[in-house]
Amino acid sequence: MNAPAPLPPSPYSSALGKSNIESHTLAVIVDNEPGVLARVVGLFSGRGYNIESLTVAEVAHGEHLSRITIVTSGPPEAIEQIGHQLERIVPIHKVTDLTLTGRAIERELAMIKVRGKGDERSEALRLAEAFHAKLIDATTESFIFELTGKPSKIDDFVELMRPLGLVEIARTGVAAITRGPLAM
Repeated sequence: MNAPAPLPPSPYSSALGKSNIESHTLAVIVDNEPGVLARVVGLFSGRGYNIESLTVAEVAHGEHLSRITIVTSGPPEAIEQIGHQLERIVPIHKVTDLTLTGRAIERELAMIKVRGKGDERSEALRLAEAFHAKLIDATTESFIFELTGKPSKIDDFVELMRPLGLVEIARTGVAAITRGPLAM
């Protein structure tokens, strides 16, 4: 029996090496119509690119426009290629690499469920206060915290909750916008 054919190499395993991997946030304005998101996601999956975060919402109801915010990573050349390929999809109006603008603000919302009694319970509440996490539900055995901030802040909070009894996490994905008076 023949062995299965080897998978094609990942775009991240090129001669550039893993040290050249960058994370980028792309904002994409698209027509709000069926199939657009599938085409965008298909572009990524068809080329072996990973989507680390994906958010979609209608931003101009009258014009039927939606904004897709995608966080992806790879060598800078691959990210640039992704941007150019996205621009070629017909219902896309604009693609902006917010990371390259250097003026983007990124935020994410997370709900974090933590089990805890005794000292762990007190420590979880203390850390939540330090991180400005809002307590949105509590029972005698667990909490649910709401935390908004940079993805790295949420990651840090989650890691601190892990040894205290982390049960579950729900994250919205990154929302990002450029600073200043102009649109993207």
